[in-house]
Amino acid sequence: MTWRPLLCLCLAVSTVVGAAGCARDHTPAGSPSASPTASATASAPSASVTPSPSPSVSGPGNEASSSPSESASSPPADPVRRELQRMTLKEKVGQMILAGIDGTELDAQAKRMIGEDKIGGVILYGNNISDLKGMVSLVNSIKRENAPNPAPIFVSVDQEGGRVSRLPREYVKMPANATVGRTGSAELAGMMGRLLARELLSAGFNMDFAPVLDVNSNPDNPVIGDRSFGSSASLVTKLGLAEMKGLREGGVIPVVKHFPGHGDTSVDSHLELPVVDKTPAQLAKLEWVPFQAAVKNDVEAVMVAHIWFPKIDPDKPGSLSEEIVGKLLRGDLGYKGVVITDDLGMGAIAKHYTLAEAALDAIRAGADILLVGHGYDNERTIYQAVLQSVKNGSIAESRIDESVYRILELKSRYKLHDREVKVPDLADLNADIRSWLKQVG
Repeated sequence: MTWRPLLCLCLAVSTVVGAAGCARDHTPAGSPSASPTASATASAPSASVTPSPSPSVSGPGNEASSSPSESASSPPADPVRRELQRMTLKEKVGQMILAGIDGTELDAQAKRMIGEDKIGGVILYGNNISDLKGMVSLVNSIKRENAPNPAPIFVSVDQEGGRVSRLPREYVKMPANATVGRTGSAELAGMMGRLLARELLSAGFNMDFAPVLDVNSNPDNPVIGDRSFGSSASLVTKLGLAEMKGLREGGVIPVVKHFPGHGDTSVDSHLELPVVDKTPAQLAKLEWVPFQAAVKNDVEAVMVAHIWFPKIDPDKPGSLSEEIVGKLLRGDLGYKGVVITDDLGMGAIAKHYTLAEAALDAIRAGADILLVGHGYDNERTIYQAVLQSVKNGSIAESRIDESVYRILELKSRYKLHDREVKVPDLADLNADIRSWLKQVG
């Protein structure tokens, strides 16, 4: 396995949606696809190093590096780039897919996705989780299946608290963000992030689609509501950043969502495409404030929502829009980290695009990871579409390399691994959650 030497070398390199589409476990009707305050611990990854936005630019540690096509006689100093060069095109395409599975055990089709397509990540929903023992067994089987692959696998979940909670009953339930928001305390929000990280690490997860940075500005919003810290951009920014840092300090990758902002929608994007008819100047005063702050604080990953902003891009929704992802998020905001789409099987996309079209548009827009929450056939469709697009020249392999570099760098920075975990004793963790809950009120 080529990744294991990289994990050793990465010590020198690292100084350092759920989502609107992840918050439901069932297939939307009509959809063909179903779908802060504490200092960092010694083991926590630092976000002070931003990954190279392109394989031709210096990578982590600001070491001089060469293009992915450089000959083996002069390998680049950057171990992440060396790992990228060792990968086949098929392996690289697999890294750009994060997929859901069926049931509470790893079936033959899920094993095919991991073993043959070598997908970069898995997301678990409530219907994948029965109890603590079963959940740990499933996570371990995912890692065991992935162990021969070139890179460790993202094992992700939507664990926000409140109504978007995936962990089984053995864990003391965490409240919704709005409950924490009413305290106005960044300290309590930061502790929430660290507790969430402890929960997830105890079961073998390494990525959380949280925190929600949407400002709940529309009382008719059917998706966000109490998933937001509140209706004030300053409050959401203060508490959202604290939770993000808490997750990071705890060793779990945070994914902020749902850029450019899902708080002012009145349509459920699981079912149809929401429209927000605001200008960039209007969005900059409210919706974008928390995300701008997250980017300034080197957020590891951003999920982009399936929302149409016709005054920014009259042709495509945010998740598929080069105007929003490429020019706004990566250009104007200067974001260099990992971009993840919301679930491409949601009604907002599936009713207007084929999966193949959506996947390719998302990559052209600047997305790195394509989320497909439900349906093995959907994962296969996306995998083959991306692979074929590179082979026929409609997407350059150098564009794929840009995304895979970011993905591998993030996995390296967090020292991800495929080691199995034991069923945890939750007594101390649950006691700490209960103590925190008393402060939240």
